[in-house]
Amino acid sequence: MYSSNIIILALRVAQFTLAFVVLGLSSFVANWYNAEVKSASPPQIGWLLFVSIFTIISVGVLEGLPRFAPRFFHPYAALSLEFGNTLFYFAGFISLSAYMSWLPFCRGSVCGAARADVAFAVFQFLLWAASSSLAGRELFRKGMGFGRAKSADTQAPLGAPPMKETADP
Repeated sequence: MYSSNIIILALRVAQFTLAFVVLGLSSFVANWYNAEVKSASPPQIGWLLFVSIFTIISVGVLEGLPRFAPRFFHPYAALSLEFGNTLFYFAGFISLSAYMSWLPFCRGSVCGAARADVAFAVFQFLLWAASSSLAGRELFRKGMGFGRAKSADTQAPLGAPPMKETADP
């Protein structure tokens, strides 16, 4: 069985790489709308542009903070960020596929790029769902201690001085 760190790192590499793929495909479709049709691109394309940029930032935060600034890293915030990416990609691929199903015609390279955009957004959704479930499992397995060892001789949290004990009268 592989270590969960190796699996998470492989998921992060795939998420980061596919974020650039989705960014490129969405940019191509948006540029086609702006250049050829002379109208704004559909909001679904804009949403996937935003989500791919959000993913690039998220992967940087999720991998950079625990290594370089562990004091600012909180496991519940990381889980929220992962779950947010999962929901964002779910909304993105559902809305773009619903939009494309209502198009009267779809042909050419822009249609292929939009279809590929939907496919890669589905892959991103699955990757983020997997990493969210792994992070949630790891977080809730360790409990509220955020991975710190719990023992009977543990002092007050955050290094606070212990309370003085009073004698019963």
